[in-house]
Amino acid sequence: MGPTLTSMFEQTVAKYPNKEGLVDLRLGTRWTYQQWDLEVNKLANALLAEGVDKGDRVSTVLFNTAEFATTLFACMKIGAVFNPINFRLTAQEIDYIIKDADPKIVLFEKATAASVEGVAVSLPQITYWSIDEDELSYAKNYYDAINHSQTSKPDCLVDEDDIYAIMYTSGTTGAPKGVLHSHRDMVDQALVLTATLRLTQHDRGLTVAPMFHCAELHCTFFPRVMIGASNVVLHHFDASAMIQTIREEQISTLFAAPTMWNMVLQEEYSQEDFATLRQGLYGGAPMAPALTTRLHDAIGVQLIQAYGMTEMGPAITVLLEDEQISKAGSAGRALINHDVRVVRTREDGPADPDNICDSGELGEIVVRGPSTMKGYYRRPEATEEVMYKEWYHSGDIGYFDDENYLWVSDRVKDMIISGGENIYSREVEDVLFDHPLIIDAAVIGEPDEMWGERVVAYIVSKGKLTEDELDEFCTSSNRLARYKRPRRYEFVEELPRNASGKLQKFKLRDQQESRS
Repeated sequence: MGPTLTSMFEQTVAKYPNKEGLVDLRLGTRWTYQQWDLEVNKLANALLAEGVDKGDRVSTVLFNTAEFATTLFACMKIGAVFNPINFRLTAQEIDYIIKDADPKIVLFEKATAASVEGVAVSLPQITYWSIDEDELSYAKNYYDAINHSQTSKPDCLVDEDDIYAIMYTSGTTGAPKGVLHSHRDMVDQALVLTATLRLTQHDRGLTVAPMFHCAELHCTFFPRVMIGASNVVLHHFDASAMIQTIREEQISTLFAAPTMWNMVLQEEYSQEDFATLRQGLYGGAPMAPALTTRLHDAIGVQLIQAYGMTEMGPAITVLLEDEQISKAGSAGRALINHDVRVVRTREDGPADPDNICDSGELGEIVVRGPSTMKGYYRRPEATEEVMYKEWYHSGDIGYFDDENYLWVSDRVKDMIISGGENIYSREVEDVLFDHPLIIDAAVIGEPDEMWGERVVAYIVSKGKLTEDELDEFCTSSNRLARYKRPRRYEFVEELPRNASGKLQKFKLRDQQESRS
């Protein structure tokens, strides 16, 4: 029997029983690893008493909370399948996932109750637990369920190949799919990230990105638990609160999406002390070179980028601290034990993993590694489509340079073909991010009778801008070839992004279609 996430957690508890393991700033409560383990056991036994068996699903619609972290490991101890749901989704979207996952129990909080209430009406056979004290006719209270539960370790056999979680895809191209990951998948991912980030038991990590997403959960939270570091949980992202917490809790490492780092730069931080913050991981979306440079100069934090996707655990490549300036914009090089290739696409089927592109040649990014998903939940056809010849086909377009650094140009579905020329939206977006007044930008194609498609840019700015000013900016100083420049600009308050910061361009396309 190989390692499991359960054994990973219990080994850390045994090594560091009196070390601070979990801090929930919302509750103002701190647990040592031993105290946290007792809470996990109580919940695990309560779930068993509620009728949750090995293989049953337990869903959460929670922000970053101690209850989320405790439920996570309680499920692992009894072999239940953990299903964290994006709290930002609409009631209809949450309903879709719960119907697909078919859980025994759904845990939620006051902030998500409005979305869960409608689901409870339509799916009354599911048990609902609220972590707050509000009395709700359709829900039990989480603490009432665990207060009288046993603190002894439940007697359950969990194997490394057992499914640990169903992680639903972020929906950048449409309806989410449930990604199945085993215990061993995530032990291997945690081990690789622990080594890559050079974490130690002396680190203090801040969880500020959503825990329901694998970027935060698998790339930073699990590695910190594996090595015995402390974990401070901030209920939700707030740039000012994040800055304050770094100072007060002496945070040394954290993950934040590029948009979150950008929002930190908009705050007043000149009097703040970032001395303990040695490292900032980012991912979920590429960071524009201009933002990388500004963040490095302003805060002095050493940045590391991880690129990947839910299906792979998620991380597959990494760009290290000393490469951030010289290779700004690159996704880095393959992680330990991962094979990454760029292969030639074809119109009559999936790309052949053995038809490898030359250096500098664009193609589809395919990958295989120890944390590859076991498949999509109840979707064998979709699994077969993306796992051609046992390589995961990412749908991302990119290339390797002469030093084997990966550069991600676009999604296959986001490439714009105008007048027979391929235009990669990432290239245009990077130019737009160089403008000092632009906070966020997204580029898509829209139908054009003459050229087939034309480039459209959606802009979030912190000052007044005009189309003429941006057109001049894009084409001046040879920043962008004229055929690549946006032909239309839309100024918006915000862009649709998922929890990891990935643009949901299909929503922009849906808006276009609804107006046409």
